[in-house]
Amino acid sequence: MRVQLSVMALLAALASAAPVPAAAEGGPAWEACFAAANTPDERVKACSTVIDTGSETGQRLAGAYCSRGHGLTEKRELDAALSDLDEAVKLAPDYACAYNNRGRVYGFKGDYDRAIAEYDQAIKLDPSMALAYSNRGDARYNKGDLDGAIADFDAAIKRNPNYARAYANRGYVYARKHDTAHALADYSMRIKLAPDLLAYIDRGNVYRDSEQLDRAAADYGEAIRIAPTDARGWRNRGMIRLFQGNNKGGVADYDKALQYDPSDAFSWNNRGQARMRLGDKQGAIADLRKALELNPDLATAREALQRLGAL
Repeated sequence: MRVQLSVMALLAALASAAPVPAAAEGGPAWEACFAAANTPDERVKACSTVIDTGSETGQRLAGAYCSRGHGLTEKRELDAALSDLDEAVKLAPDYACAYNNRGRVYGFKGDYDRAIAEYDQAIKLDPSMALAYSNRGDARYNKGDLDGAIADFDAAIKRNPNYARAYANRGYVYARKHDTAHALADYSMRIKLAPDLLAYIDRGNVYRDSEQLDRAAADYGEAIRIAPTDARGWRNRGMIRLFQGNNKGGVADYDKALQYDPSDAFSWNNRGQARMRLGDKQGAIADLRKALELNPDLATAREALQRLGAL
């Protein structure tokens, strides 16, 4: 099965703060309100300063509300975010950013029809807005409309051929449709444009699910190289090593995975299974008991303990 990399989590990263409305220069708070590198807390604080000083009007004030609404959305303060984005729409009804970011709030609330309506309006106001197409693809995916989602990701990529996340999102949907060739092509393009941890894990998952285990292991190895203290690369490669019968290698990878994420029941279970195959009964029992402690419903751990006479 696919490693749990929530599509909502992946697609949430697509939203951006409001583009800076063109006009006179602003001060430090204005710049910080729209700084992409700032944390949500930093943007919310800066945008609040801009709003509270009353120094801006019209679309510039709408931009501050839109950016603060984005920051609040990232903090999952959804009602406060919606209030800000409603205000942005009142101030500048033709400002696509507000509709796009308001669509994200409705998406997080699970109201995908309303989210799609908001993205429709953003696209109507700014047909070049690749982000709105991609976010609408997210909402359509979550409604179960996979073909509609792909069409939106196509549109996003047409408007921005270097949009790495849109390739990742489309690849994810192709993988769900079991279209391995298209999924691999999209993930490979994402890797070309933005070779990060998730890019290699996502492509590795497709290789794994299509039983191309050596290639899967290679991609997980790249994920480990990029982020050696992130457990995901280690535990995914560990699983491949177990599939290939390399129990010692699997134990070594799960040692690392558990070093960086000791709360993952499946890593404890899988290392326990490998230790059992290697004849390390006591080590296996300890791992499997820990897996059950973390997840009492984990049937494979319970059954293995029963076979070992430890339950």
